[in-house]
Order: sequence, then structure tokens, then C-alpha cells
Amino acid sequence: MVKKGSSLYVKLALILSLLVSLLAGCGTPNVKENYPLESVNREGNSTSYVYRAAGEKVPEVAADIIAEREPDQKSPVNDDHMFLVYGKEYYHLQKDPKKPEDTLIEVDSEQYVKNNYDSSFLQGYLAASLIGSLFDTFGGHGSYRGYSSKDTYKPKQDYHAPTKDDKKAAPPLTVEKKGSITRRGGSGSSGGSSYDGSSGSGSRGSITRNKDGSGSSSGSYSSPKKSITKPKTRSGSGGITRRKR
Repeated sequence: MVKKGSSLYVKLALILSLLVSLLAGCGTPNVKENYPLESVNREGNSTSYVYRAAGEKVPEVAADIIAEREPDQKSPVNDDHMFLVYGKEYYHLQKDPKKPEDTLIEVDSEQYVKNNYDSSFLQGYLAASLIGSLFDTFGGHGSYRGYSSKDTYKPKQDYHAPTKDDKKAAPPLTVEKKGSITRRGGSGSSGGSSYDGSSGSGSRGSITRNKDGSGSSSGSYSSPKKSITKPKTRSGSGGITRRKR
């Protein structure tokens, strides 16, 4: 028979676990641990951080980010440009015209969008109500259309290579990568290194486990060997016999 007090504790524990899971779903995704920070443009609360997803298409990157955290608003699937809105942060995913196999992930603050973007450009990706809340009746405050076209449609401030302070201030962007971990490196697509726990392709070694639980390793990691065995006992005439080691 279950006591009323213990039953109450179980119910409270379930409620707390539900609250934790709901809170974990709030906020914005975290991308800076998985993609190298390429460029920064910030002035006060007007900020823009650009990351590079090497060898990934725009829809693929968008799907990864959405799988981690559902956005407040998302644009239709597109190979060149996609927008994901999380509160007051705007994720502009865009194909790099110089390296079409790469995707640039631009994380803009709401103020940056107001100060720089061309409102007519955003009409193809964001809801009219959201655009109306960003810009006044006179339209946008700039001609900017994203980092991929910054040389043609220039923002009001210039981008620059990220400094140590920029990297610390950059908004956290983590995308779950199905068994692999991508470590942030320096600027550019070659700045990151990757570790794959199943194939051993990473630079820090790998671990391969067999069906019976044994394992083999390469690189700098080695699995510890079991050196202690439990003593076996058997029933007899009042005595206990221990197996010799």
C-alpha cells in the first residue's frame, strides 16, 4: 500500500520535471559551438554575427536549427535565403555566392534589422505584420540584403574579423549533430575540427565498441582493462570457498 505522503512526492517530482522540460524549450538555439564565427558587425545593441556552415545547404542548416528549437516564425524552404525568427533575434541563412556549397548563418539583433535591412527584400520571407512592426510607414532604413551581398548592399557599419571579445559576446548558437561533435575554430571554413565517435575520423582519436561490450581504440584514448573479479561462493558444509586468482 502506497502512503499518501510518498504519492504526493511522486506527483511533485513529475510536475517539476515537466516544468524543467518546458523551460529548456524556451530561448534561442546555440550555434557558436558548432560553426566557426567568421565576421562581426556591432555597435551598441545593433549586432550581427556571421557563422559558416561548410559543405551544408541552406535548407539542411535550417532543418538542424529548427529541430533543436522551433522558431516563432520561419520562411518557406529556399535554397538561397531563409529566415528564422526567435524573439528579437533574426537568423538569416544564406548561400555563399563565392562558395555555393557553404551556408552563411547570420544572427542579427532586431535593432540591426531595423537599421540596415531593405524592407522590400524582407517581404518575400517575413510576415507583413512583423515587417510593419520593424519599420515605419516610410519603409526600411537601409538597402542591406544580408552578408552574402554586403559588397553590393552595404550595411551602415563595416564587418570585421572577430576578436576574442567578439567571440565571448557572440550569441550562443548548439545544433545536435547525430553522433559527431564539431569544435569551433578560428575564422573561415577551415577553422573548425570535428570528432566522430563512430568512424574515428576526428583528430582526437576514436572508440569502437563490439556487441559484447569490449572495445578497441585509436589515438590518445585507451579503454581501461578490468583487473578485479568478484569472488564466487558455493554452498557446502558451513564454509565459504573463494576462487583463487
